[in-house]
Amino acid sequence: MKIDLQKICEDTCSIAKEVGLFISNERAKFSTESVEVKGTNDFVSYVDKTSEKLLVEALAILLPESGYIAEEGTSTKKGEVYNWIIDPLDGTTNFIHGIPCYAISIALMRANELVLGVIYEINMDECFYAWEGSSAYMNGKKINVSIAPTLADSLIATGFPYYDYSKMDQYMELFKYFMKHTHGLRRLGSAATDLAYVACGRFEGFYEYSLQPWDVAAGAFIVKQAGGKVTDFKGKDDYIFGKEIVAGNALVFDEFLNVVKKHFE
Repeated sequence: MKIDLQKICEDTCSIAKEVGLFISNERAKFSTESVEVKGTNDFVSYVDKTSEKLLVEALAILLPESGYIAEEGTSTKKGEVYNWIIDPLDGTTNFIHGIPCYAISIALMRANELVLGVIYEINMDECFYAWEGSSAYMNGKKINVSIAPTLADSLIATGFPYYDYSKMDQYMELFKYFMKHTHGLRRLGSAATDLAYVACGRFEGFYEYSLQPWDVAAGAFIVKQAGGKVTDFKGKDDYIFGKEIVAGNALVFDEFLNVVKKHFE
């Protein structure tokens, strides 16, 4: 069945903004007493769960035959062709503490291929999106990765592992390398937002490990549609389900990836 991906992408943006308004309204009256602990430093609240429920219900109307890979497990339906990959609130720890950087991340996968990505960063009211064959956009304007040519010209984003510390030594050595050889590092606390910022040229690169599909699927797709490159730490394509990702602009990517590879070999 052929579907109109542009129309579905536009409708998905509208859905993300509606749910984003719910999240904003709940933040104004949010109490940390409602926080649940899923695992070590892994938190969830009724806001995450309700947001995911709202997203699943709305996306089911857009594409009734689709399935879901959703962080909070609202639906475990598997689609024969199409599956949504959803993070209803990427940056939950920021949200809990009132730090203004958290986003909704929605991707659509056809078989094993990503064909649509939407990231709505709620606090800045910025919606990043792309669909198969399109450019990448933010709030209606075309975006591209930056044209910084080297790591020395780059600002790099990353995330800190919060439960898997098996690669901490390599991670800290890599951290020190980037501190000395780039414009600096930033840790926003939302991988979806980090990737969106690579897509629009605010960051030259992003890397992290121990991530889940819903953290990276939409952002990885948008980065590629914006002219960037995305791989796992080995330079392969297992970045959606492989729990490690390197993303960057096309000019700096090879240098960036080689440094990451060297530290994690």
